Amino acid sequence: MGIGLELAREFAAHRHDLVLVARHRDALEAIAGSLEGKFGISATVIVADLSDPESPRMVFDTLQSQGVQVDYLVNNAGFGVGGEFADTDLDRELDMIQVNIAALASLTKLFLPQMLGRKSGRIMQVASTAAFQPGPLMAIYYASKAFVLSFSQALAEELRGTGVTVTALCPGPTETNFAATAGISNSRLFANAGVARADAVARYGYAAMMRGERIAIPSVRDRIMVQVERIAPRAVVTRIVRKLQQAR
Repeated sequence: MGIGLELAREFAAHRHDLVLVARHRDALEAIAGSLEGKFGISATVIVADLSDPESPRMVFDTLQSQGVQVDYLVNNAGFGVGGEFADTDLDRELDMIQVNIAALASLTKLFLPQMLGRKSGRIMQVASTAAFQPGPLMAIYYASKAFVLSFSQALAEELRGTGVTVTALCPGPTETNFAATAGISNSRLFANAGVARADAVARYGYAAMMRGERIAIPSVRDRIMVQVERIAPRAVVTRIVRKLQQAR
């Protein structure tokens, strides 16, 4: 759904074959068929729940057994949980850590050595503008995206000169099911008229990845905001984020 679906369309539009990974087979197969018919590409479907720690290895082993070479790895799976940390559901947040952090790191670890062996490959880690500051009322989610950004920047430097690049895509609020799933649809953040379109985010991210950019922030407004946050007192930034996360 959302950015992941639009990224799949963007890759297909550029005539890349696809491997689509998500939990729901019927939806995946419908998307695969649609993209194959429209763009003349091949789309492989793997049903996996990335909150299961065994899933990344299963995805990797399945593609190995099929002889599928992964030239571009996009770690897009992720979700958020809204509310005060003392009140949110622990199991749901541990699943979020598994999906947003552990699965992303595992898939990167599994597919990277083959890219290095070929001296060619591109990795996109879908982070968020949430990665640049603490996020009261979504504390674990913001922290998980901070991990993604830090990890991506460190890995990009490790891989400098190898032919493999890492891009952290950092969109701001986007028109997807994310807010509804996280329970923050009524927050000031998502009431803002500047919510981005998922297809625009995907186009920007794809182009940035192909250029080998390390950080890709689609919105000019968000790029300016990130720079302002770097010089503003951290306590002030945190209070502002809390107000944005609160309901209207």
